[in-house]
Amino acid sequence: MAEPGDPDRRASRLGHLELQASRLVDGPLDVAALVQAVAAPGHGAVVVFSGTVRDAHAGHAVRGIHYSGYRPMAERVLAAIEADLLREHGAVVRIAHRLGELAVGEVSVVIAAGAPHRAAAYEASRRALERLKAEAPIWKRELYADGGEAWREEEALR
Repeated sequence: MAEPGDPDRRASRLGHLELQASRLVDGPLDVAALVQAVAAPGHGAVVVFSGTVRDAHAGHAVRGIHYSGYRPMAERVLAAIEADLLREHGAVVRIAHRLGELAVGEVSVVIAAGAPHRAAAYEASRRALERLKAEAPIWKRELYADGGEAWREEEALR
């Protein structure tokens, strides 16, 4: 018999979340909806990571970023990451990423992780971001204040 904290049992109880809207969004991200999606009576921890567009990078003043992605593949990759983290860490994770042009300060990615204990939620959130950047076909083009632009590769996490 499955325990209340068993990932398989929680996955079936939270299975309706798989029917949620796209993980790739063309407008503002709904942080509250992602938090609600991972919250559960047995989750003593919900961790939220919110990534925003910063105003400078590598010595350039940045005015914004344009994100593009291959939607069908990216949706599958993000769903696989979420499923893997449930199995590996016992955490329910939801990832949403913006596409299109974003200005400095706008939220580009939100990761919400809910788990019975905080260590699992923190680790699942961290791993979700690492894997998103390494595996998802989502690309960013930085737009500089001087009119220039550059496609950016992800740097090692610090």
